[in-house]
Amino acid sequence: MYTPINQWAEDDRPREKLLLKGKSVLSDSELLAILIGSGSRNESAVQLCQRILASTNNNLNFLGKLSIQQLIQFKGIGEAKAVSIIAALELGRRRRGEEIKKQDVVSSSKAVFEIMQPIIGELFHEEFWALYLNNSNKVIYKSQISKGGITGTVVDTRIIFKQALEYNATSIVLSHNHPSGKLQASEADIQITKTLKQAGRSLDIRVLDHVIITEKGYLSFVDEGLF
Repeated sequence: MYTPINQWAEDDRPREKLLLKGKSVLSDSELLAILIGSGSRNESAVQLCQRILASTNNNLNFLGKLSIQQLIQFKGIGEAKAVSIIAALELGRRRRGEEIKKQDVVSSSKAVFEIMQPIIGELFHEEFWALYLNNSNKVIYKSQISKGGITGTVVDTRIIFKQALEYNATSIVLSHNHPSGKLQASEADIQITKTLKQAGRSLDIRVLDHVIITEKGYLSFVDEGLF
């Protein structure tokens, strides 16, 4: 039976619960309910948010990928509420990126993953990036080299090393994403890495690694012995 939130016990209402007990005790659906403010005539904001989350298997990463058009298919979600949900999840993604910025030293392939996953890990198309490092392996510049479709992208060697010279980089780490989630280097991935590594030698700019990024994992050419 549907009971409006304003008729719930005070301790159970999402806003009051947050004020009394803190944000960590609230469920994902309760936090979302605070965002949208109200449900529909037949269900509370919490029940509506439970239904939305259930459609994504209760995965906030999947929820963050839903479009406004997909969200407004849920009865009780209009454009304004859909925008609020998308904006909040985008802020969460950016917050993670800001936290990672503090780790500006590339000391391992995992560090590359932590830097690049918030940028390219959840994209539906492929992007190729270069991290430009100084003598201390600190990232001095990050650059999107190319952007492709679902199946791939094109890498211009000249652009990569032109930027390396402009920023006085002494080394480069290559990175691109696999939207398919498949952590396996293709022949094209291996070939472009060899080409860039060879080009770097002539300019005394080392290509340290090439890291393939997916939403939840990564593959390092160095770690896998492909370098």
